[in-house]
Amino acid sequence: MAYQVLARKWRPSNFSEMVGQEHVVKALTTALASERLHHAYLFTGTRGVGKTTVARLIAKSLNCDTGVTAEPCGQCASCIEIAEGRSVDVLEVDAASRTKVEDTRDLLDNVQYAPTRSRFKIYLIDEVHMLSNHSFNALLKTLEEPPGHVKFLLATTDPQKLPATVLSRCLQFNLKNMVPQQIIDHLRHVLAEESVSFDDESLALLARGAEGSMRDALSLTDQAIAHGSGKLAADEVRQMLGTVSRTKVFDLLDAIVANDPKLALGVVEDIASHSPDYAGTLDVLASVLHQISLAQAVPGSVDSTLPEHERLASLAQSMTADDAHLWWQMAVAAKRELYLASDPRAGLDMAVLRMIAFRPAVVLTDASGVPPAKKPEPPVMPVEPATTPTQQPSISSDRRNNDARSTDQMAPEQEGLVSKRVSAPASEVSAAENLAPAVEVADKPSHAPLEAPTRAATSVAPLGSNNGVANGSQVPPVTVIEVPQGAKPPDEDLPTHGSWPDFFEGLGLKGVIHTVASHFELSVAFDRTLCFTLSPANATLFNERHQRGLASAIEHVLEEPVTVQVVLGETSDKTPAYQRELLEQQRLSAARQALESDDCLNALLTDFDAIVLPESVRPPLVEL
Repeated sequence: MAYQVLARKWRPSNFSEMVGQEHVVKALTTALASERLHHAYLFTGTRGVGKTTVARLIAKSLNCDTGVTAEPCGQCASCIEIAEGRSVDVLEVDAASRTKVEDTRDLLDNVQYAPTRSRFKIYLIDEVHMLSNHSFNALLKTLEEPPGHVKFLLATTDPQKLPATVLSRCLQFNLKNMVPQQIIDHLRHVLAEESVSFDDESLALLARGAEGSMRDALSLTDQAIAHGSGKLAADEVRQMLGTVSRTKVFDLLDAIVANDPKLALGVVEDIASHSPDYAGTLDVLASVLHQISLAQAVPGSVDSTLPEHERLASLAQSMTADDAHLWWQMAVAAKRELYLASDPRAGLDMAVLRMIAFRPAVVLTDASGVPPAKKPEPPVMPVEPATTPTQQPSISSDRRNNDARSTDQMAPEQEGLVSKRVSAPASEVSAAENLAPAVEVADKPSHAPLEAPTRAATSVAPLGSNNGVANGSQVPPVTVIEVPQGAKPPDEDLPTHGSWPDFFEGLGLKGVIHTVASHFELSVAFDRTLCFTLSPANATLFNERHQRGLASAIEHVLEEPVTVQVVLGETSDKTPAYQRELLEQQRLSAARQALESDDCLNALLTDFDAIVLPESVRPPLVEL
């Protein structure tokens, strides 16, 4: 007897043998058992998931000699003829080769005649989306109201190409792709029945190569058996598929984690010696990184029975979640851009070197993959921590002692310095913002010459018990600014030639720096130093570049150097943004009053029984 391929030999002969389509099998078997039969069924899904198989099983169930049943006997003449494809009452048509309207008319000419020997005349049309529009139009009326002895079974891999008029006349069943574990379990059963030796890794390779198609998995298994001389071995299957050993990928990741380009390129050279599929290599690399990310995010989520489980766990501990996520993205992007490289090997080389070169220097998550409670807000001043947080309490004490000694040695004219504390209320500063640095700025007295603007010395406030309250919450950091006694309050005439909001509009700032600086409130001004307060709620976009840009713009207008300092704190209504919003509200109110007093408009509203939508009123555009 001629050899029969596994995909045909192991085609399910009844619904109980179907794999991975329980939702379709349950609906069909229930309908057949209760004889609630529709006249047209549509089965959709990718190749090799069982569309034609399910259609043939329905044909057997409808025409079995034992009666309409969900469990056809498979032994009667009708079941055997349908299984062998020679039943005169089951017309299986390949729509891809019969697309013309004449073919469809010839097919439907005999619809009105009763079946020759079976219970139903069944039209099984495969790849129905290939029919022309005229063919669909010819089929519509018959498909909607066929004779009682006719059933239509349609199958397609592309239901989007079917007209809505056809879809509305059919019961639709979408067959899902097989998950790898379902394919592995079925292959294990088939190979055991075929007395073919195998190992678990070879089955996993075949399941991944099938991409959700059981038919593809059985076809690849046939090819692997022939390639391996009657048995399945992982190395032989890998060579047949052109994939890379996951062990090599683990070695490559070890070299990347160790920041060793020489070792990493050596592993790539070893991989290249086996003439691999480089896109497939990047796929395997991305797959391993995906499993590592799962192990970091949800410990125990990776199957412990996998042969490489120990190496996965080791790599998950040796790299951070930031590394795993970034490298996965790089592997996926490198595969997408592989065709742009001078050759595929160069694309893999550069992907590996990129992973080493652009490894995150700042870790947002620890090695266990547990993210912080909330991402810290960006600092509002350039941070140059002189000490670590654990050293801060003792250093702060030393600083107080040094300050005391300095006060004793201070000149008489310098003893007039006063301290002003500016702090944000606890309700406006989140727990993450407690990580922002406490800023200490010491300015020179008024008679000292003003130097060029310099970066303020900063230190990170300790998060120990000194900063906590009774319930365990933390108070926001406190900013201390030392100001001479002669400093002018911000509501008097300042070096800015008027109030800060008015002066701000003349600076000519644009873009993000304009938006950020508009939320500054000028709190203290002395000599050529301007101290601004910024609310923590508006500090998200602020950085050192904005501070330098604001100082440069002010210097350009005043034609003299100034020093700009920015601290976090509570702001009032003296910010340019608030003043502009207030002006806009006044203009909007004036516009609404002008409309209400417009006689012509009021007459129109009265004549047409109309109203003015308040939200549609806009003040006239003016240059602010």
